[in-house]
Parts: sequence; structure tokens; C-alpha cells
Amino acid sequence: MTDTARTAQALPARTEPALPEHTLRPEEIPAIVAEIGRLVREFYVFPEIAEQLVGIIEDRAAQGRYEATADAGALAALLSEDLQSVNGDRHLRVLFHPYPVPAEPGGAMMTRLTREADLSLGGVPLVRRMTGGVALLELAPILFPTDMTGESLVAALNLVARAEALILDLRECVGGAPHTVALICSYLLDRPTHLNTIYDRADDDFTQSWSVPMVHGPKFGGSKPLYLLTSRRTFSAAEELTYDLQQLGRATVVGERTGGGANPRKGFTLHPHLEASIPTARAINPVSGTNWELVGITPDIETDPAEALATAHRAALVAVAGSAADSLSAEEARRILAGERPPGGDGTVL
Repeated sequence: MTDTARTAQALPARTEPALPEHTLRPEEIPAIVAEIGRLVREFYVFPEIAEQLVGIIEDRAAQGRYEATADAGALAALLSEDLQSVNGDRHLRVLFHPYPVPAEPGGAMMTRLTREADLSLGGVPLVRRMTGGVALLELAPILFPTDMTGESLVAALNLVARAEALILDLRECVGGAPHTVALICSYLLDRPTHLNTIYDRADDDFTQSWSVPMVHGPKFGGSKPLYLLTSRRTFSAAEELTYDLQQLGRATVVGERTGGGANPRKGFTLHPHLEASIPTARAINPVSGTNWELVGITPDIETDPAEALATAHRAALVAVAGSAADSLSAEEARRILAGERPPGGDGTVL
């Protein structure tokens, strides 16, 4: 054996240099683009728009728009921009996940939900008594499926049931599960009520969502003052909760116009760090006959989101003080409004 052969034998096998974690290989990009086109054509709730979008993506792929994009997050941004270019559907997009997500349908969303549920006490980060017998319940960042949040959510709803008035803070709530919306509404209404109807493209069928008559523990009920706080970040299922209760005349909405996402979506993994979000259904409210897609929900009392809590608290104090209730909380509300007692103790400036 020659010295050259011995040297070659001693050298390690040549390997491709490792790519950064979120870098796409050139051959992956056409496959990702083709798959997003297939999913949109097959599942998007509006078939005519789906065909337009697939044509746009194919044209832009042929022009080289995507092939030079090696970063997964950058490709997600480009595809999302193109997917929203026809009708602006904010649920229709490609999501970038900095951590690897499962390949099965819905796996990326379940991974995200599990992580965020662990970091937010199941989506119930705050329950607090405010002055005048007003309860504050914050729901964020997501209305998690009931198997993830049921115990936390029911405990919180039981806790606020005895309040004279209730403020639900949805300013940082960006979506969630329709069944969780129905569960919450069941604690805020007195009788079974038709809340929403979902048209599903795959089944070509309509499914109604109703509140239920029986719940675990006490309920706040359908007659005491109820206020919902919103912002432009309030989106999707958080908007459904707001819209359902507003259309029923059950709640006063305080804050900013919401984000405008009414089409329920499903998730499909395109790559370990990329998920296609495809709306497969649309909402139809039984009162309005339509939904809040693109337009958002107009508050009953429009104010800067930073001022929404103080505004709703004052309105709740007025309602409690003006009621016929002969309770310590009602008396407290009357004294505060009369200037006999400051609102202190809850951090709220009236």
C-alpha cells in the first residue's frame, strides 16, 4: 500500500457540512411549495378562491420567488403573504415553529397548545375580586380544548359565579376551541342557547353549537352585568365568544375592534418547523346570519385597550350600585361612586 493510500484510509469519511437548524435544503423548497398548493386546493373552505391562490403560488414559484429562501421562517412569511393576497384570510398562512413539531395532521398545533397551556395555568392566568363586588377573569393566550383546561376553567367560573358583575378580559386571547366557547357561555346563560353554526367543506354539512343546561358547580347566570374586554389581538375563538354573547345581547363589549378571523382552521405539517394553517369551515351566527371575518367585532364602548378595564369597571360599578341588590358589595359600589371611598386595593384607577 502506498503512503497516499494509507493517508486516504486514515482520513474520516467526507460529510456534508451541518446546516443551521432552521435552514432549508434547496431540494426541500419545491416540495413544500407544491404541498401547500395541494392542501389549499383540497381543503380551503372557499374552493374558487383556493384555485386563484394555487395559481398565484405556482406562478411565483416559476418566477423563483421561493427557491432562494433558505430560512424556514422567511419562507413561511413569503407563503403567508401570497396566501392572504386574494381575500386577506388571516387564518390561511404558513406558521414557523422554532421547535420541531410532529408530522401527523394537527400535531404542530397540539404541541403549541400543550406548551402554552403549561405556561398559562391552562389559559386562566388571573382571577380577581375588584371593588363593588366585580369579578375579573382573564382568559389568555388561548381558549384551550376542554381536556387541557377543563379543571382550571370550571374552577375559575365557579369562583366568579357569586360576583355582582363580571369582566372577562380577552385582550390577549388569540384563539382556541369552539367547544370551550360553548362551555364558557353555558356558565353565562340561563338556558340552552344556539350560539353558532359551522359549515364544513369536507362534509358539506352544518353543525350547530349550543350552550348546555347543566354545568359543574354554580354559574354566573344570564342576568347579572357582564363585560368583555377586547383589542385588535382578540382573534378567532376569542372573537366567537365575544360575538356570540354580543349578538345575544348578553354582554357589553369594551375596548378595541377585534382582529377579524372567523374561519375555523386545521393544521398540516409541511416540514419539522413549518405548519400549513388551512381554514376548512366558516361560522354563521344564528342572530346576524353572518360572522366577523375580516371586519372584526365593533365594541359597544370603544376605548383604548389600555383603558378598557377601568372603563368596564366603572360601568360595572354603576350597574351594581343601580341594582336593587341589598348586599355589602352593592353598598360598596354606591359609596365608591359617591366619592365616599376610593377604589384602592385592586390596582384599578377609575
